[in-house]
Amino acid sequence: LQLDAALNTLRQDPQTTAELLTDLKQQTKSSLADIRNLVYALRPPALDELGLLGALRETITHIQSANGLEINLDAPGQLPPFSAAVEVAAYRIVTEAVNNVVKHAHATTCTVRIACVNELNLEIMDNGVGLPGDVRQGVGWSSMRERAEELGGTFVVESNKGGGTRVLTMLPLLQES
Repeated sequence: LQLDAALNTLRQDPQTTAELLTDLKQQTKSSLADIRNLVYALRPPALDELGLLGALRETITHIQSANGLEINLDAPGQLPPFSAAVEVAAYRIVTEAVNNVVKHAHATTCTVRIACVNELNLEIMDNGVGLPGDVRQGVGWSSMRERAEELGGTFVVESNKGGGTRVLTMLPLLQES
């Protein structure tokens, strides 16, 4: 409708046409950003470009440089291929857990351990304040649990004995269908 209005005012009122087109340009940019965000939410492009470990390394480096948290990635040099669902779930769980460390733990270090034998094991530990006694499950925590359980996996969050928090997720090795 705004394009039609711009066409209708083009000859009689070029200033109004310019204002309409400027507004439409901004709306188009905003719509494209929204579409990119939706696509990224479905499957981060870094997974396709770099694989799970590469995408996690890139994300961890970004989080580390933005927040000063020392994050160690303890993972094998190479992982077997996973189904897209397992890759996305693993990526989202690790990034959400590390972001929770940044937001809530008051930690100086965080370790992300990834192991794969009969299942994909993800362990995220920090040296922060641990879980408060009256901890309530938030949106991020629920999201991580749902991602694991949707695939038939498990998800546990607990306080470490020496302080800090530990997130442990086990995901079955689903084959690509």
